[in-house]
Amino acid sequence: MARIEGIRIRNFRALRDVTLGRVFSLQKPEPLTPMTAVIGRNGSGKSTLFDAFGFLSDCLRTGVEEAFDARGRGGIERVKSQGQQGPIEFEIYYKEEGNARPITYELSIDQDESGRPYVQKERLRQRRKGQDRGWPFSFLILNEGKGVAWKGETEGRQIKEADPEFDLIELMETIKRDEHREESKQTEVVELDDKRKLGIATLGSLKQHPRISSFRRFIEGWRLSYFSPDAARSLPLAGPQKHLNVHGDNLGNVVQFMEREHSRKFRAILDRIANKIPGVQKIDTERTPDGRLLLRFNDKGFQDPFYAQQMSDRTLKVFVYLLLLEDPSPPPFLCVEEPENGLYHKLVETLAREFRDHASNQKPGSQVFVTTHQPYFVDALSPKEVWVLEKGGDGFSTIRRASDDSVVENLVREDLPLGSLWYSDYLETR
Repeated sequence: MARIEGIRIRNFRALRDVTLGRVFSLQKPEPLTPMTAVIGRNGSGKSTLFDAFGFLSDCLRTGVEEAFDARGRGGIERVKSQGQQGPIEFEIYYKEEGNARPITYELSIDQDESGRPYVQKERLRQRRKGQDRGWPFSFLILNEGKGVAWKGETEGRQIKEADPEFDLIELMETIKRDEHREESKQTEVVELDDKRKLGIATLGSLKQHPRISSFRRFIEGWRLSYFSPDAARSLPLAGPQKHLNVHGDNLGNVVQFMEREHSRKFRAILDRIANKIPGVQKIDTERTPDGRLLLRFNDKGFQDPFYAQQMSDRTLKVFVYLLLLEDPSPPPFLCVEEPENGLYHKLVETLAREFRDHASNQKPGSQVFVTTHQPYFVDALSPKEVWVLEKGGDGFSTIRRASDDSVVENLVREDLPLGSLWYSDYLETR
């Protein structure tokens, strides 16, 4: 399963320049852990960080201009960090599997003469087999929608070292002029007809670009969740859907898909979830005359079942998050915003452990990224898994790992809960 080792974000609202984990341009920090939680005060930028992942996913799905207008972002003028002249930039550093060579994806988005957002630069690169230093090999390089893309699975010989100052125009002319050369046959000049679409979206749908396709599938597989119990109580039209959407208002559709495609496994999943929710004895389903599938919860002490529309926010929340973790085809990256809202404090710590166990499982599971303001959730985590986001005096956010503070590390070794240290102001600037 692919894992993000680090991400760098620049000029995205309050995130003028933040880095989590290890990226190509910053190799000294340790990589992100399978489970990552970001904490901070209200207004520190947690929701902005969560939205940065959603923005990248939207850019791939719909294009950059549409992404800036989606989810109430209000256009590039409201998203770009105030007072900053450079483009909005993302750098993702990830591995497709444990021992694979890391891959770097770099994206720069700026405004054209008319003020519309467009993809200024895009690059996907990876070190060659056996290469442990120097500039990685680029499978995709695009400037202003024009560039080169490598075809096939192997790197072959490189025409020109892919340093930051290389002449892309010269490289493109070399490929056109020397079509008989081995590397030219594996490299093609590309030009997108729309600079507001990502190159990985266009080229990643072609079989001749398997490396680009692999990264596109990785981003497409991300799942973001900001669950709303009221949304989950809605009764959507019948029709199976494979994954929960961001608010969970298609819960009935996902239940229908699980029942149809994984019937026996789904029954076992419902039994396991019922055992983990206090007060619930059994969970099953009931089909309506119009083809919808309703969830029924049997509370201990009651003979008749309750439907999802009648259940408490707490029960629905725990059920949905546990269902996410039981997905037969789990997403490579699961991002959840404030899962603790409305939950009893002992349930919060239990849920944190469920997320952590899922992320650390040797079987295919998701890398889990959570934003939270609940100390009980943090109690279940280690200092390496927790990042502290703070708003500086200039209005921009800074972020650091809790394990970078030796005092915090030593106190946790003495069996003091990390969440309690946060509550006592040991994690934030004092």
